[in-house]
Amino acid sequence: MRRSAAQTRLHILDAAYGLFWRQGFLRVSMDEIAARAGITKRAMYQHFRSKDALMAATLAYSSELALERLRQFHRPVTTGDELIESYFAQLREWAKKPKYSGGGFTRAVVELADLRGHPARAIARKHKAAVESWLAGELASTGIASPGDRAREVMLLMEGAMALMLIHGDSSWADSAAQAAKKLLGSRAIAS
Repeated sequence: MRRSAAQTRLHILDAAYGLFWRQGFLRVSMDEIAARAGITKRAMYQHFRSKDALMAATLAYSSELALERLRQFHRPVTTGDELIESYFAQLREWAKKPKYSGGGFTRAVVELADLRGHPARAIARKHKAAVESWLAGELASTGIASPGDRAREVMLLMEGAMALMLIHGDSSWADSAAQAAKKLLGSRAIAS
């Protein structure tokens, strides 16, 4: 049975997503993606005009999936400390997976560091801003003062923890980041 154009496009995105996250964005060829998707390279170019366009679409697709997971994050948390503990515990568990390779959006921007206008960089920036906005909203719901500022600071800790977990192969960096975030939140007055 033939797939619709939308199904084929999604199949290509799934194939690209798996390869990009395992091997890196620049090391994967269009031939590899086509083979993994079970289609011809010509058929793939009917859906994506270039590898750059496919990279951008894959990051956009990944962002949708990641933001949906965040929206489902809601555990019964009432304090900033509970939120931070739960958030970084999930980060720690992610880093314990055998194929952990760090944050894909950050990795993509690092790989494309010399290509400032690349569309994948804009999508990564938009994704990180959406995560920061989500975190600010969650912190606001716990009564933390200046939740936007605190979310920005927690994002710095999260990004640092992801990089150091990858460098050292040690998920305990998430615990250290969580402790630092709790100190940070504890040193700030609760909104009245």
